[in-house]
Amino acid sequence: MLELIPITDSIGTEVRGIDVTADISDSDFERIYQAWLDSTILLFRGQSMTPARHVELTRRFGEIYTYTRSNFSYEEHPEILILSNQKEKGKPIGSAYSGRVWHSDGHFLTDPPVGSMLYAREVPPVGGNTWYGNMYAAYDALPERVKERIADLKVIISRVQSRPYNYPDRPAPTAEERAEWVDVSHPVVRVHEETGRKALMVGGNVPWRIEGMSEQESLPLITFLQEFAVQPQFVYCHKWQPGDIVLWDNRCAMHRATYYDHIAHTRVMHRTTIAGRRSLAAAV
Repeated sequence: MLELIPITDSIGTEVRGIDVTADISDSDFERIYQAWLDSTILLFRGQSMTPARHVELTRRFGEIYTYTRSNFSYEEHPEILILSNQKEKGKPIGSAYSGRVWHSDGHFLTDPPVGSMLYAREVPPVGGNTWYGNMYAAYDALPERVKERIADLKVIISRVQSRPYNYPDRPAPTAEERAEWVDVSHPVVRVHEETGRKALMVGGNVPWRIEGMSEQESLPLITFLQEFAVQPQFVYCHKWQPGDIVLWDNRCAMHRATYYDHIAHTRVMHRTTIAGRRSLAAAV
């Protein structure tokens, strides 16, 4: 029997009583889908999911697409990105680490992904957790004067600027990357196209610029918003267990990965990405 259990007071729903390898009735799926929209992340525990089923389940939530690191795609199902420190024949099978600062996926794209589904196949005994933040709740808690000030502002996302903050151990962007990685701008306050609710979307620790503002004026504002958004009352730290599935709504949630000892322990995660809203055909 389907149960929907709040994870915290402000974020997330644990879905119980569902085996994702079996058929999920239309009525149960509608309740699950609505819980996702309402609480920003879904958690399914104790699942045994094949890559084929992972792709199939993701498609029920929306169209799948791949926008990064095709060299780490799962061979039989390239829709799946492998996040892992494992190697085969001396070569890594996936990305050993990424996203260790607060961010929303693909924020450097003109049309960022709608969501992501991450499945834990093998996890380390310590570390490798993922933090999630509810940006609906962060926006709602802002003082009214701040809401008025940021209502029509846009933040400029620079992939070039973010490199030293996100990956200080990696080389500076090449000339080709600088030419390819053009800046994009997004509303500081994002209106969710399905719920109509407002979410604060300002990224993690990179001092993004506010469009039309000087750096002197922009920096204090963006720093305040970033720090405000990840206060304890808005966030949840997920400690992974094998068989966990977490689906997050990228339109109203941020997340960040945490460190694990990738020398001593193995971590294998499979991720799919949702490009857009589900079609009517996928909803039935």
